[in-house]
Amino acid sequence: MKVLVVNCGSSSLKYQLMDMKDERVLAKGLVERIGIEGSILTHKVNGEKFIVETPMDDHKEAIKLVLDALIDDSHGVIKDMSEISAVGHRVVHGGEKYANSVLIDDEVMKSIEDCISIAPLHNPPNIIGINACKELMPSTPMVAVFDTAFHQTLPDYAFTYPLPYDLYEEHKIRKYGFHGTSHKYVTKASAEFINADVNNYKVITCHLGNGASICAVKDGRSIDTSMGFTPLEGVAMGTRSGNIDPAIVTYLIKEMKYSIEEVDHLLNKQSGLLGIYGVSSDMRDVKKAAYENNENRAKLALNVFHYKIKQYIGSYTAVMNGVDAIVFTGGIGENSPENREAICENLDYLGIKINKAKNINAIGVNTDISADDSKVKVLVIPTDEELMIARDTKDIVSNI
Repeated sequence: MKVLVVNCGSSSLKYQLMDMKDERVLAKGLVERIGIEGSILTHKVNGEKFIVETPMDDHKEAIKLVLDALIDDSHGVIKDMSEISAVGHRVVHGGEKYANSVLIDDEVMKSIEDCISIAPLHNPPNIIGINACKELMPSTPMVAVFDTAFHQTLPDYAFTYPLPYDLYEEHKIRKYGFHGTSHKYVTKASAEFINADVNNYKVITCHLGNGASICAVKDGRSIDTSMGFTPLEGVAMGTRSGNIDPAIVTYLIKEMKYSIEEVDHLLNKQSGLLGIYGVSSDMRDVKKAAYENNENRAKLALNVFHYKIKQYIGSYTAVMNGVDAIVFTGGIGENSPENREAICENLDYLGIKINKAKNINAIGVNTDISADDSKVKVLVIPTDEELMIARDTKDIVSNI
């Protein structure tokens, strides 16, 4: 079975075609600047890149180009479209309804549309991508894999906000959590890596990228996570504030005359590392400024980033009554030894110690970076959300 994995953003589209016999990636790529001048498709096969620069007015045109690239005589990997058995779509928000991936039908589409109000930046492009694929591949099964699904095991006391309860009952205002596909993948992969039983395993997974979230997983089930009603809650991120005093919002509106839109933009696009450092949200730029140029605001941004993550590691260790492993994943988690070291510093009271030599050499590969006398395993596990989506898609379609 060959599965096409599609992840649509507002003006971008990531894809992978996988042969599920051996879970091998046949081709993958990225379409950028959809509907914007300078549209480009980067298609990769066996490490070789093929570039297509052509106007793309919408996602349907982008997906058509992806499908053309997959069957192209020179750099295609399949003979025709019939070889694609199913399409797995990443969908950011599934609300409370979906604790697992599902075959897409009209009811599922309606549910995804109903979540637009609580995921206005993410669900609309996901819907556009699904509709474009359905139009171009009308007889091919489509599966929705939700970022929120893994966190549907949160207990009520973890997902309930201390607000008037009718806001939850009537408007479903609660913690949902995100990056679920990644947290689920690295939980299982880390357990396998250290020969642990995932059903008797306490792990804190740290998905650290421009967007970042921490998850407490006990016996294979998410029991708490840092992101909440939206991906804004939690640790400081590239441009997102994470947790702040809610009264700051009312202060900005009442005293500083910010509009609702301006507050939303400030918290989502102008805060986090960018807000503190003031120059860039890219961790590579912030580290260079802090370590090489000795810039104080860059150092402060790093210190805030590390401190907020430490807080979650400590609190999640408490709620699970201990921890067996800390897992770092995501672009920063997998590739930044300096950040991992700073986060784990002074956590030895929890039994968390790293081997600095192992840590420095752990870049993007499964690695145990624990010190010999560490009571808790500290691991680097590269995430593979596309593989999780493909696996779920295969399992669902196989049972049709």
